[in-house]
Amino acid sequence: MTAAALRHDDPSSIEARWGLRKIVVQSEEILSEHGVPISGAIRVAASAVVRNPWIEDPVDSDLVTPVRDIAPRLAKLLTDRILHRIGGADRIEAFGKGAIIGVDGELEHGAALIHTPYYANLVREFLAGDTVIPFADDRGEAGMPLTVPLGRKDAGPTRNYFQTVVARIADAPAANEIVVVVAASSGTRPFPRSGDRTTDQAVVSADLEGVFQ
Repeated sequence: MTAAALRHDDPSSIEARWGLRKIVVQSEEILSEHGVPISGAIRVAASAVVRNPWIEDPVDSDLVTPVRDIAPRLAKLLTDRILHRIGGADRIEAFGKGAIIGVDGELEHGAALIHTPYYANLVREFLAGDTVIPFADDRGEAGMPLTVPLGRKDAGPTRNYFQTVVARIADAPAANEIVVVVAASSGTRPFPRSGDRTTDQAVVSADLEGVFQ
């Protein structure tokens, strides 16, 4: 499914069918670190609050059919807001995803929305990435924060890009809702200098004689 195929869908149509209650965009721009001014990365979390479509269903119920309809639309709505805030896919360097499931739902309900190709593949496409998207998911009450890990969008586990964005909505999720999140950053951590797995020497416990005494 292409971005063009989704442009006719707007929040009002999703609200009518899937109970989209609100979209929240949270962002930060770091302007100094340890007293030193920097041209800091913009970090953004875009979250959608939707009604859990499986709230009354048994644990062996079909999750795939509803996901085909709602997940691509959520991916488009949320990545559109990320792109608007950061300034385009070419400026995004790291991304992540997440879900908070209301306490009446299953953890698998959040996984069904964010871990399948109907969501993850489209987030990757819209943000111009080509690697696994780091994630966090949990179940909790309204106001629960979710710390979403980010990773470099085009080179897998590059240590300079290991960072997090916190998504929190004061009145969500209700017990019968799910908060779905896309997060992104326009750069690395401030002043990254902790090495990288491609250049670090290999370390095993046998090399560290005396450390474990």
